[in-house]
Amino acid sequence: MRYRGWVQVVIPLAMTAAVFGIWQLVIEVFTVQPYVLPTPHSVFSQIGSDWDVLQPALWQTVKEFVIGFFAGIAAGFLLAVAMAQSRILLRGLYPVLIASMQGIVAAQANGEIFGWGGIGNPFFLTQIVGLFIFFPVVVNVLGGLTSVDRDAIALARAMGANGFRILLHIRLPATLTPLFSALKLAATFSVTGAVLGEWTASTTGGLGVYLLEQNSRLNTAGVFAAILLLSAIGIAGFLLVAGAEQLATPWRTRSTPRRLPFRLVPAQGGAR
Repeated sequence: MRYRGWVQVVIPLAMTAAVFGIWQLVIEVFTVQPYVLPTPHSVFSQIGSDWDVLQPALWQTVKEFVIGFFAGIAAGFLLAVAMAQSRILLRGLYPVLIASMQGIVAAQANGEIFGWGGIGNPFFLTQIVGLFIFFPVVVNVLGGLTSVDRDAIALARAMGANGFRILLHIRLPATLTPLFSALKLAATFSVTGAVLGEWTASTTGGLGVYLLEQNSRLNTAGVFAAILLLSAIGIAGFLLVAGAEQLATPWRTRSTPRRLPFRLVPAQGGAR
């Protein structure tokens, strides 16, 4: 088990080092000019020398990402549960939801719907991130809720379970696998939503604004520095979601129950 854990860490690090090595090799072999493709060393040097500017920009983008991420999860999950519980909502909203999935995001990204937040409003910046999360969560959670084994539901009803208990113990656990599949994809795509919001209506800065500023100055190293930090945010989000999935769905990776760090002591007078 320890060997497997080391392998899971070493292989990604080795592949990352290989990517940077190939990057450097391409520049040296083909004599690529710095204004076309900077060296990895110049990108990291840009991060170090401009960290006083990059740090607040990084945290601003992370804040937008986190708030929009959890808001999108909450809104999408609640709507999916409501649609699964009501056939009227399911038949009425699902076609509209699918039809508007791309249109709303595109309109927001192009600044067509400023009435939803407005320039400089933090709500506008985070709602684009939320929209990138909202639609995948609704579709995947709804698919999990509607694909539950009917025999399991019938057995639970025969044993006296009411609708709330069936939802809590049978339907909702069935949504975890598709939910986390959607979240792992959305964790990377939603970083793009944060950048689009900053490009459209940010007055507080962020990595997206920093990227535009460096691009206007033809500072390719600065552009790649922003891209590298944005990639780090997406990777961190993916890993956190994957870790949460391990905790929420232990049955996917192990067949035995987890041992508690403490021993449950039966109450006095209980069965022995």
